[in-house]
Amino acid sequence: MFTGIIQGKGKLIEKRPSGGGMVFGVEADFDLTDPAEGESIACNGVCLTAKKITGRRFEVDVSPESLSRTNLGSIAVGQKMNLERALRLSDRLGGHLVSGHVDATTPVQEVKPEGDFVRFHFAVPQGLGRYIIEKGSITINGISLTVNHCDDRTFSVAIIPHTLQVTTLGSLKQGDLVNIEVDLIGKYVEKLLQVKENSDRPQTSRINPAFLAEHGFLK
Repeated sequence: MFTGIIQGKGKLIEKRPSGGGMVFGVEADFDLTDPAEGESIACNGVCLTAKKITGRRFEVDVSPESLSRTNLGSIAVGQKMNLERALRLSDRLGGHLVSGHVDATTPVQEVKPEGDFVRFHFAVPQGLGRYIIEKGSITINGISLTVNHCDDRTFSVAIIPHTLQVTTLGSLKQGDLVNIEVDLIGKYVEKLLQVKENSDRPQTSRINPAFLAEHGFLK
């Protein structure tokens, strides 16, 4: 589990095929204090398992599923990714709960400077529009961000100067693909509200709109 608060960037120093997937060699631009073989590190928002950790360098296996669902396959040697180590239970939750399981990729539609800030516009990936709400949380390339505006086709986020500096967002341009992970709480709530059926009779979850309203989750 992650928070979407990026700790630094990692340069792809090696990329080789392996068992239908790929092995990436990555060099972080920050110290990996107390590294543990097999720990989870999010690379551009994709939860991967670190191995052969030496100093700031480590390797990760990237499965065919991850290559097909994310932008990792298009990253070239020498390019950089956003890195975040897994959340400790004692850590501050500075962003929001991020699983590291990317839902889809989507292209940058517009990059619009606004003083020291930059507003990015993205296409809404097919089937994910219902999870993207104004002022809700979304993860883009591993970064926890707030949705400023959204409609059925597009959504936008405004990026502060600090985030532009410490992440790869500052180098994004129109047409680039980014990884999207929508707020997982919304997906769980939707699932719980659905009618469940078994072989005998339909069953309805006890969590319904009336329950959520009673407990302050809906107005």
